[in-house]
Amino acid sequence: MKKKLLVSLAFLFAGITAFSQGNSEYIKQPTLALHFLLNDFTTATNIRTTSISAVIRDKTRAKIKDMSPGLAVSYLEGISDHVDFSTSLGASFVDYPFEKNGKIQSSGSEALLLELDASLHVKMFPDKYWVNPYVSAGIATSKFKGYYGALLPLGVGLQVDLFHEAFLFLDAQYRVPVTTTTSYHFLYSFGFAGNIGTKKKK
Repeated sequence: MKKKLLVSLAFLFAGITAFSQGNSEYIKQPTLALHFLLNDFTTATNIRTTSISAVIRDKTRAKIKDMSPGLAVSYLEGISDHVDFSTSLGASFVDYPFEKNGKIQSSGSEALLLELDASLHVKMFPDKYWVNPYVSAGIATSKFKGYYGALLPLGVGLQVDLFHEAFLFLDAQYRVPVTTTTSYHFLYSFGFAGNIGTKKKK
């Protein structure tokens, strides 16, 4: 557990220090986004009980109908040309699986899952480019049926710039549990964001 935390913190620190300087013209101004979510517990469980190669070979990846949908709202703001800070609150109705005695067990019924996270997006290019891949890492807290937990969201994404006034986001995360009240799962999202602040001046 400590190793996971250290790796995540090292990733965040490296992202900040590597891209701490830049042209403020291309630093993302305050932005608000709405995302459609898909929670995939099935694929993550199958990978952990077998292997990635077995999941691919046996085609046991979850289909969209097997995933739990949700919505999220997020706030983004640039730290530098290549690094954005993001905080997000997501809500989904899921049958959350827990690990007990080494086995994955269903919670028994669907209920509201809330996840609040803070992350850094380390982008390949400044925002002057239309298409911009990024990697992300952060920390998240969750609540499900009165149980609180912590996770590490690690992901990759693609940002599409729409005339420097709005963005489209495609994002895939692997959420790693820090506490026993959370479970491994993939989180896929599609979002639309619009600027809500003024452009930063040099």
